[in-house]
Amino acid sequence: MDIFSVLGLIGGLALFLFGMNTMGDGLEKLSGGRLESMLEKMTSNTIKGFALGVGVTAIIQSSSATTVMVVGFVNSGIMRLSQAIGIIMGANVGTTVTAWLLSLTGVEGDSIVMKMMQPINFSPILAMIGIALIMFAKNGKKKDAGNILVGFAILMFGMNMMSTAVKPLAEVPEFTSILTMFSNPIFGILAGALLTAVIQSSSASVGILQALSVTGAISFSTAIPIVMGQNIGTCVTAMISCIGAKKNAKRAAFVHLYFNIIGTVVILALFYGINAFVDFKFLNDIVNPADIAIIHTVFNISATALLLPFSKLLEKLACLTVRDKGTEDDTPFIDERFLNTPAVATAQCKSMTVKMAELSKKTILQAFSMIGNYNEKTAEKIMENEDKLDRYEDVLGTYLVKLCSKSLTPKDSAEVSKMLHDIGDFERIGDHAVNVLDVAKEMNEKKVRFSPKAIEELVVLNDALTEILTNSVEAFEQDNYVLAEHIEPLEQVIDNLTDELKLRHIKRLQDGECTIELGFMYSDLLTNYERVSDHCSNIAVCMIELSRESFGTHEYLHEIKDMGQRDFVESYKEYKVKYVLPETVNA
Repeated sequence: MDIFSVLGLIGGLALFLFGMNTMGDGLEKLSGGRLESMLEKMTSNTIKGFALGVGVTAIIQSSSATTVMVVGFVNSGIMRLSQAIGIIMGANVGTTVTAWLLSLTGVEGDSIVMKMMQPINFSPILAMIGIALIMFAKNGKKKDAGNILVGFAILMFGMNMMSTAVKPLAEVPEFTSILTMFSNPIFGILAGALLTAVIQSSSASVGILQALSVTGAISFSTAIPIVMGQNIGTCVTAMISCIGAKKNAKRAAFVHLYFNIIGTVVILALFYGINAFVDFKFLNDIVNPADIAIIHTVFNISATALLLPFSKLLEKLACLTVRDKGTEDDTPFIDERFLNTPAVATAQCKSMTVKMAELSKKTILQAFSMIGNYNEKTAEKIMENEDKLDRYEDVLGTYLVKLCSKSLTPKDSAEVSKMLHDIGDFERIGDHAVNVLDVAKEMNEKKVRFSPKAIEELVVLNDALTEILTNSVEAFEQDNYVLAEHIEPLEQVIDNLTDELKLRHIKRLQDGECTIELGFMYSDLLTNYERVSDHCSNIAVCMIELSRESFGTHEYLHEIKDMGQRDFVESYKEYKVKYVLPETVNA
């Protein structure tokens, strides 16, 4: 084996890993996060979780990615440890699909059908189709499909390069003797585990073994322990991922490790125990890529069949390994592991932003209720909520900026932009809640109250604000653009109401019907009420503009207000009739 063969092996490995990564990214984007979202929701029992783990891993072509996502879900509290176990087992079975795809390199035959099944012949066609889709397709999904095809073609080219480069090793005695050493189960397991731990992909390490099998120097006795070791080595990714995570996330990683170690030990013990009596003749036979795929599949299915009934015991073992010690921080956070799967990260950010939106609405409505009805416990809760809203903004803002640097689909990119814009508005609504609370507290301390007529006046404004807050949060949560279009007319009505109330307030001051001190409090309230409706308007306008793939706020407002858009005018008239102020007000 000369230097050019070594370079061919290294180049083939590089193409192989790049192709696998490109294909996986394309599959991830094409799924649009739907597969990962299913992981969150469809895990009510272990069997269903197992089936889901198989399906998701078979499609995204990475058991490590599935397991890391599961660790992230458990760490975020979205998934219970008991739910994660079935998915982890399913991921081990789902990853065998890659080995079967790579086994196509061993297809031989002279017929046109058999030749077209050989990767060296069909890969160029897939690459050509994929490149055409990437270059000429305008639809994002078609471009993602092109990336999948190109990634698969590159993967197969890399596999073929590795196979060609290692063929001369068949005539190297040292290589044969090393492989013979790996027929020792302990050495074979260690070799497989080490290789997989280094490249952090059992699919890739199995593919390398399949490439080496073309030398004709690998027997079943060598391949079996190496494949089992590769399953143990793949646990390294999840173990690294759980560093710094919460207790249950660490337990999920240990479940993955224990599943593979126990499965390997038990199955090898049974296999070699039976071999001692039966003497399996095939152990000395030479393997091909398909044989390695069979070994990989049989082991993972057998390990799952063996340990699935004992999933509760695996959970207990993980809990004994990672024991409960004190309480954990409940600060809002999004697991950074999700950044490797941007669709999942976007969904998690949306979920947290929805919680932030609900909290901001709840907090400002609590503050409104404090005018003339001050309560110290409610005041403390409002301050706690405002502090939590600040933390939400910090966590989401930092995370979303990191997410912007990832490869996002157009839909996810728009969603991230919307959240980056809206979290500031939700946080500011919380700030206005504190401002309203300050007015309520001052009124309580000075034992002053608005007159019944003034309160009646504020009730109308309060009702309008309650509706605009409810509609804004609901429109954001449900991506309801029809509802969002009704927010701006209501905001205009609220602006008109506050303008009218300010004029009445000035009239009362001039007539001596209101003290200057109480008048300042009333004016502060109106200012905060108006600002809250402005933030609701910002949220709605952002949604509408991003749905139109533009962000010209002033142009949109000019279009609907100054040009008298029909829907806006009709909706404005309805709200104007709905929210009418009393004829006279005395403060």
